[in-house]
Amino acid sequence: MRRLLIVVVLALMSGGITAGALAANVHFKHGSPVFTDKGLYLNASGVLTGLGNGDIVVELTVADAQPVATCSNHGQHQAPGQNPATVTLTGAQAIPGSEVKNGNVSFNTNTGAPETPIPGAPGCPNSNWSEDITDVIFTGLSPAAQATIDVFQGPGCTLNPDGTRTASCGTSPVFSSTTSL
Repeated sequence: MRRLLIVVVLALMSGGITAGALAANVHFKHGSPVFTDKGLYLNASGVLTGLGNGDIVVELTVADAQPVATCSNHGQHQAPGQNPATVTLTGAQAIPGSEVKNGNVSFNTNTGAPETPIPGAPGCPNSNWSEDITDVIFTGLSPAAQATIDVFQGPGCTLNPDGTRTASCGTSPVFSSTTSL
């Protein structure tokens, strides 16, 4: 009977430790996140709290950002003021669980830049021109661009060589936040 009691207690303790290693109430610490326009991409930085001890992937997605482009012909004559359709930009950062201290971790991630030159130069007089994106506008747009930060956590949660998160991260974030820029 005593042996059974010890096994049950150890099993309960093991389950408690496993549950404690997972994220419980993830949120930003005061003042987070901070978004910085870097021209062709957006940076997001801040501090997450309420995390467990597993590895983390922070994904940043910006929807409806407005590229600014210039059209150039073969003689390098430029026609400014070309505005291609809005773009969605993404990026991710992997953070090892060893960097989580007392449920807190800092992050600093960037989106990728849009593809430039734009294939086929759709915003130029014809496809013989080259359409190069020179800037991306993230703020002051109507409708506003939106930045979404998704946090995934779990053992082995990291990035694949192509920058996407591994399957061990799961399909549902432990935390998600969307902000109008």
